[in-house]
Amino acid sequence: MAPRAIISYDDTPGDHDALMLGRILSDAGASLTLAYVRHTTRNDHSQEHVEEQQAEMLLARGASRLADLDVSTRVVVSPSTPEGLRRLVEEQRADIIVFGSDYRTPPGRVAPQHTTQSLLECGPAAVAIAPAEYFGGRVHRIGVLAIPGDDTTIETARALADSFGATLTRDERQVDLLVVGSRLEAPIGQVLLSAQAQNEIESANCPVLVVPRGVSIDFPAVLAHAA
Repeated sequence: MAPRAIISYDDTPGDHDALMLGRILSDAGASLTLAYVRHTTRNDHSQEHVEEQQAEMLLARGASRLADLDVSTRVVVSPSTPEGLRRLVEEQRADIIVFGSDYRTPPGRVAPQHTTQSLLECGPAAVAIAPAEYFGGRVHRIGVLAIPGDDTTIETARALADSFGATLTRDERQVDLLVVGSRLEAPIGQVLLSAQAQNEIESANCPVLVVPRGVSIDFPAVLAHAA
């Protein structure tokens, strides 16, 4: 089964970067869902209808940026964006949540938003983060920051390399995508970063994919690079 990726979206510039990273993951065979979390509902039915329509229109604008792809959309109601996304991950059995970087991030660098950071602390799915002002592009080299004792990070990176026709390297600097493993203290199937991994992410100038402990993501060998 193809991996399922949820893109957290509320139409900010950082979320536009997340769309570009979603496109890259789609090239590797992932299916995409664009998700917006509403924090409140209205007792007034007419006002609630208006706000529902506004949320759907926001997602439609996002999907139009990926008009050549098959993208589904979901509006989630939750007082907490991280909790709303967690619930959607469980409902869809999603493998990845995709984010842009914090709005204060310099171009080309990676910095988790508040919601992203929450899901990097025992989140239920892999977390992908796009650099600020990310425009996508071909993936030729994939870096791996694996944790000794957990081979799933390397397995995921190999699957991505097969999909892209890319090469793997231990050099985390000169790469087009960095795959990072979770700490051995993390529960199976959850994400949790070591201090070293956190530093590598903040030093990265390419998209980052943080893999849950003990769970590999099986990207199909779609050979998108040959198209």
